[in-house]
Amino acid sequence: MATAEPVATTSLARLPLKQNGGTWASGHVQGIAVDVQGGYIYYSFTNLLAKYDFSGKLIGTLVGWTGHLGDLDFNPADGKVYGSLEYGKEHAFYIAVIDVSRLDRVGVEASKTEMFRIVYLPEVVKDFVADMDGDGKFAGTVADTLDHRYGCSGIDGVGFGPAFGRVDGPRYLTVGYGVYSNLERDDNDHQVLLQYDVSGWSKYARPLDEADLHHRGPETLQGKYFVRTGNTTWGVQNLSYDDSLQRWFLGVYQGKKKSFPNYLLFAVDARTQPRMSDLIGVPRADGKGLEQGQLLNLADDGLKDAATGVRGWNQKGDVGFQPVGGGLFYVSMNSGSKGAQTADLTLMRWTSDANQPLVPAKTEDLR
Repeated sequence: MATAEPVATTSLARLPLKQNGGTWASGHVQGIAVDVQGGYIYYSFTNLLAKYDFSGKLIGTLVGWTGHLGDLDFNPADGKVYGSLEYGKEHAFYIAVIDVSRLDRVGVEASKTEMFRIVYLPEVVKDFVADMDGDGKFAGTVADTLDHRYGCSGIDGVGFGPAFGRVDGPRYLTVGYGVYSNLERDDNDHQVLLQYDVSGWSKYARPLDEADLHHRGPETLQGKYFVRTGNTTWGVQNLSYDDSLQRWFLGVYQGKKKSFPNYLLFAVDARTQPRMSDLIGVPRADGKGLEQGQLLNLADDGLKDAATGVRGWNQKGDVGFQPVGGGLFYVSMNSGSKGAQTADLTLMRWTSDANQPLVPAKTEDLR
């Protein structure tokens, strides 16, 4: 059971208890990022990014891409927002690096500004296009296939935090795979997490040009890790690190395999050391035994499934889940219809109750 470490309250006192992210002719909300010190909240609406200040004033929007902008995180080290950006049909997956300090008006076209740049992720592409059934053909962007290593459908969750096994040291961008829901295979029951050092990414980042998507990106990783949760629907939707609980959180769309508990939220404690281990259900390429990978145990907290040992919570965390310090989290609820999508944020407090881990925060929680 984790309890929140105390933090300075000067910045927390300004946090709004609730906020609406506007109504947009866009896709549904995918994730949020919060600049606690600067006083801004960023919303990803799939093909639109909105910037609001803590008072609820709309500061600006970015538009103009056909790819899928997913989860977001704010990097205090460079003042930029990082988000997953998918072009599945083009077999191309990127991190969007957005200089949000320059976003001060509505309707900025991403392809016409230097503030929106993209970095290609070749490791993701290799797993996405893998011909796993050996028939010499790649099945494409479909779930009903044995292709796609680990069931990789692309990427979605992103978050900055320490190297796995540590609570201090450099902060790395951690990227969660999207994973297809497929009940007929056993090699898709892990969440896959990649860690990157982004300090040298300026040499890869290029402006968005959808007519000529570039392939410049890091060939090396800080690490590649696996978390056995059971298959979920589209993998890690939201990924975040909470300094106060010293814990990584993985928000997902509920899985469908009856052999797993199919929780909505999972966690990995930051001090958990990765260990090289067999990846259950993932055969080696030569068919002799199981593939091995750096495995991370789930946090010893929350509900526990007796049959599998999997732990987690039935807590929504799939379209916006962002720790802000002091055991406080913003959780987004999506609603709306085609052409009118919105997001409602609620500031929540961690309770350590397995059945209700978060409750709405009150003004006194900010003092």
